[in-house]
Order: sequence, then C-alpha cells, then structure tokens
Amino acid sequence: MPPQDGADEPSARAPLLPAPAPCRAAARLHPLALIAAAAFVAWFHLLFLAPAPSYYQTLFLSLGSNDTAAAHLRALTQRPHVAGTRANSLTAAYVRDALASHSFPTRFTPYFVLLSYPVRRSLSLSAPGRDAVQFALEQDTYPGDPYAAASSEAVPTFLAYAASGSVAAEAVYANYGRAEDFAYLAARGVDVAGKVAVARYGKVFRGDIVRNARDAGAAAAVIYTDAKDYAAGKAFPDGPWMPPTGVQVGSAFKGVGDPTTPMWASSEGCQRLSIAEAMASDDMPGIPALPVSGMDGEAILQLIGGDVAPEDWQGGAGAPAYRLGPGPAVLNLTYVGNETMATIQNVISVIEGKEEPDRYVILGNHRDAWTFGGVDPNSGTAALLELAQRLSDLQKKGWRPRRTIIMCNWDAEEYALIGSTEWVEENRAMLASRTVAYLNVDSAVCGHGFYPSATPQLDGLLKEASKQVQNPDNGTETLYDLWMDSNTSPLFGRLGGGGSDYSAFVQHIGIPSVDMSIGSDYAVYHSLYDDFIWMEKFGDPLFQRHVAVASIWGLVALRLSDEEILPFNYSYYAAELENGAMGINERVLGMPVSLSPLHKSIKEFRRAVLKVDSELKALRTCKIWALWRNCPSNVRDINDRLMMTERAFTEREGLSGRPWYKHLIYGPSLHNDYGAEMYPGIDDAIQTAKRTNTSESSQAVQNEIHRVARVINQAALVLAGGLT
Repeated sequence: MPPQDGADEPSARAPLLPAPAPCRAAARLHPLALIAAAAFVAWFHLLFLAPAPSYYQTLFLSLGSNDTAAAHLRALTQRPHVAGTRANSLTAAYVRDALASHSFPTRFTPYFVLLSYPVRRSLSLSAPGRDAVQFALEQDTYPGDPYAAASSEAVPTFLAYAASGSVAAEAVYANYGRAEDFAYLAARGVDVAGKVAVARYGKVFRGDIVRNARDAGAAAAVIYTDAKDYAAGKAFPDGPWMPPTGVQVGSAFKGVGDPTTPMWASSEGCQRLSIAEAMASDDMPGIPALPVSGMDGEAILQLIGGDVAPEDWQGGAGAPAYRLGPGPAVLNLTYVGNETMATIQNVISVIEGKEEPDRYVILGNHRDAWTFGGVDPNSGTAALLELAQRLSDLQKKGWRPRRTIIMCNWDAEEYALIGSTEWVEENRAMLASRTVAYLNVDSAVCGHGFYPSATPQLDGLLKEASKQVQNPDNGTETLYDLWMDSNTSPLFGRLGGGGSDYSAFVQHIGIPSVDMSIGSDYAVYHSLYDDFIWMEKFGDPLFQRHVAVASIWGLVALRLSDEEILPFNYSYYAAELENGAMGINERVLGMPVSLSPLHKSIKEFRRAVLKVDSELKALRTCKIWALWRNCPSNVRDINDRLMMTERAFTEREGLSGRPWYKHLIYGPSLHNDYGAEMYPGIDDAIQTAKRTNTSESSQAVQNEIHRVARVINQAALVLAGGLT
C-alpha cells in the first residue's frame, strides 16, 4: 500500500532542533522584500527541486515490459469470450484484479442489454444437374493447435441480430455489397428482389452490406471472405493469411449502444423498447444473413451464371470468372437467432488528480471478443494493463497526476459499441463538463506501421509524442520514423467512423479523442484464428510493438494529465475545416447553393485560433518567470476553452435522420458505418440531391451548410472566450 498522507512527516514525539534566534537584519526588512524572498524560494523550488512532468514522462518510457504485455495477452486469450458469457465474465475479473492490484480504485459498471446468439444455422447450394452441397459452416482447427479443445467453446459463425427465417432462392453476386454495387446490378437489369445476395467482405461495414441487400429487395444475404483480399499468401498457421474454412463473424446492427434503449442509457429500471420493437428498428438487418468462408464462397460463385462481372468485381489470380446471376445456383438458407437480455460489465479504474481532480483524461479499450481476441481486442487490453503497471511504478516514485486519469475496459463493443455507449449516455453531463480527452486503443497490434486517428487539435501532440517513443522494429529510430515510413495518406485518420469505442465520446458528446494502433488490417480478423499463436508468430513475436503502443498511449495521457497548459493546437483544426470546405465546394458545383456561410464561419474560427495562440504564448512566457497571477489570462479559463471547443461542434438535434450522432464535423458515412465522413450532414444531403435532383433536395443541402456554419461559429466563440 502507498504511504498515507503525512506518513513521512516526523513523529510528534521526535525531538525538534531548537529554533534559531531571529536575525535582527531580517527583522528590519521591508514586508515587500519578505514577500519577494518567499516568492523567489517558491519559484526556485518549483523550477529546480520539484520533478517536472517531463521527468515522469521519461521515467514512464523507461519502464516498458514486453514480458508483462505477453503474459497478460496469454492469460486473456485462453478461451473464446464473447460478451454475455461466463468466459467473458472471467476476463472482466482478470482485468479488474490486475488494475486493483496497483491500489487503483477499481469497480465493475454493469448494464443489462440486448445481445444476440445463434441457435440454428444451415446453408445448402444446388443447381440443375448438380448434387446439392450442404455447407458445414465450421472453422477447422489444425494439427497441433494448442487451442483446439477451447475452440469448441467459440460461438458458431453468425451475424448478430440477423433476422430469423428460411429462404430458398437464386443467388446474385453483389461484389462488395456497397450501395453502388447494387445500383450497378439494377442498371444491368439484374433482379435482386427475392434473391439471396452474395457479397464479399472488404470495403464497407457488414451491417451496411446486409442493409443494402435488404433495400435492394433481397430475401437474404451471404457474406464471404474472398481469397483476393484475405488469402493472398500462406494460410495460418504457416502464414498470417485466412485459412480456407476461416469465417469473419460480427454484428450486422447499424445502431449504437443497447438496441432496447436508443438515445438513453440502459440503467437499472429504465424505460425500454421490447425485444420485438428493438428488432423491428430500421437499423436492424431485417433479413436472414450468414457469413461463410472463402472456400464456401468460391463454391457458390462457381455455380452462379449470367453475365460476366466487371473486371474490378473479379477474384484474384486463379479464381474462376465471377458472374452476376441470378442463378442458376440456388441457396437454401436458414438462420434462427436468440435475441436475449444479458448483463455486461465495464471495468473502471481511477487515479485521482491532485490539483484538478475534476478534469478527466480517459483511456479506453474493450475486452469482449468474437473468439479468442488475440489481436481484436486483447492486444489493446494487454497494452492497457502493461501501461497501468508503469503508472503504478510512477506512483511509487512520487508521481501523482495533476488531473484525474480514468482507465476503462469496455464490454460488448463487438455488438454495437454497447459498453462504452451506455456509460457515456449514463454519465453524459459529467463527462461533457469535465473530460479533457478520450484515448482509445482497440486492436493495439496486428502488423507493421503506425496508424493514428484523432480530432485535429491533438495532431501536434501525437507527432511530438511519437518522436519520444522507440520504433519497436528498429531501435535506432522513433515511432515517428515508423509512422512516416508507413506511407499513410492522409497522415491522420479522423474519428467519424463507427469502428470502435471513441464513437460515443466524439460523435455523441464532442470530446477530443485519439485512436491508434501498430498495423492496420489483418486477414484472420474476427475468425477462430485470431489467437495468441497468430500474434506470437506474425503480429508481434517479441511483444515490442505492444510496449510501443502502451508507451505512446501512456505518454499522451501523461502530457494531457500533468501539463499545466493543455497541449492542444487548434490551428490543425482550422486547416481541416478549410480542406473539408474545399471538398464540399467541388461536390456542389452546378447546384443552386452557397458556401458563403461556411467559409465565413471558418474565417471566424481562424481568428479565434490566432487569438488563443497569442494568449497561450503569453501564458508560457509568464510560466518561465513564474508570474501566473500577473498573466493576462487565467490558466484554468484558457484550458476550459481548449477543452470545450470540441463540444461546440455538436448540435442537440444531431444529424438529419440520425439523431444520436450530434457532431456536425465528423460522423459515419451514410452507407458505410466504418467510413469517417467530414461534414456528414452536408454529405448526406448532397447524396440525396444528386439522386433526386429536386429544388427541395437542393434547399436541404443549403440548410445543412447553415447548420454546420452555426456550430463552427459557436466553436469560435468558445475558443476565443468572449460573448458577442
């Protein structure tokens, strides 16, 4: 246990040195001189004796342990642990115990939510003159697989929340299942109505694939992993690629959070929709759907006839020619699901701040996995626990954060970002008024290269921090060098997509946020083969990449929690707003709309950035001379403005038709929940206007431009710190 307050002070019984007689000269000093002397002593102590935040940052970076990260990952991935199961409760207890062992106050935060599990599935293929083929719908283990026995506990391959039902119909090939793919089929005269749409993973969220199929009239959908995208080399365990029977499972629900409590928290005794009402939501798939392996997908495609599909719809080298259909292949699909209420458990651990305990820096990662979770998500969980060990070690050296650090381990992320969303909805007012930033890591490691995403005011901080962290693949370089070598364009991703737990923080309440990983995509995603062996052989054999992620994650947290002036830079945001406006300008050419309100608001925001930059420069000059009380601005005031500016980009009504998404600068693409869209409301309106070509739709675009301009003006006022 850490020493209690006062434990290091001398005992009341200990003899004290006799007080020296007061110096007569000192007694004759003017009171102002005494005050000046006291101020000098305080300044000298702060400047030269008290450890600076940079001391603890350097110490933190020196404490990384790849053995600790590896041990945590091995423990977390012993069994499949989908949300709502006993196995996942055991991983929750593991995380709680690991965090509590450092004397961090740690608790479970449970929620009662709607989850989905498969009860019965079948899929068969037939065609004239061919024997019917019954697909096994199983992922094979391999000889010597140390997890073969535990694999039997894995949830059968399915798409969560798919509608129960049976369909027997001709198959139609729909490429990646995007809206434009179904539009192409319609243009070619290929009738999808009443058919089974067969699409491949790789471009859009699986829920969008099923929804697009439903909207095109399909009776059911099948999604497979094409060898072109997932099996381009040696298959696991000999290589990192997806084995022939590997299947990507996942959720097909397009909503966010518990489906029975849309727009409000799933707290005890709360109002709820019935399960039937929740399943009738337009965000639900609405039709039966199944994921299948690349081997099964190829077998189906070989029997689909009709016109040859376009070149960019074809498979890889050696694949048969893909045709559009419909038929003569007939698929007989049955899916029966069990939608049931279940308890999930977030783990929340707190390190209380010393000077500003009412300001929060939040770190988050989810714990639940569709199977073993070797990459997704428990590489991130292992990094979080390794990071926590380092923070504990800092405490033993005398560190205590200026602001409160909260470490969160979310549950049921895989279903619909449920654990984080319910927590944010339940604590919305507190979080909106007190949170400095949210730092998310989902799949920490899956390969090579550094891939950060952020709200733009944190861009500069990430660049600076990455220059202090060692490149895990080259000890003579930094993580910044690895990042520059990754050839990512743009350099930063943006947090408009719905791919992980940052969603509620950014898109619902407007909190500055970060998401990052080493490696981007990996072939065995959401399959039985995402286990410790895959990570040990291909993802991070030495577990140095885990240490690097924990290092930059923790370093950014330390800078946000310990530095007196928040290290935000809104000039990056101004540039992003301007670039986004240029993109909108190109898309509305020929439309009777004006971008003048948008451009004017961005100019106001740019002026606010210049004003706050000038104030920050003055504050830092004051800091050098320790003259805070004589500075032109109060530190707390300017920090609050830096923190709250992001909130001003949200609007209470939210996006048109998607009211949960309150952020008008960043949100998911209308037809791809994974895709981040800038000015999503304007984008939605432009898509509608181009499809309908009416004066009403053009006016809707203009209305969305005005809405965005208003929130940018609000953000400028908050950042500038003045009333009109």
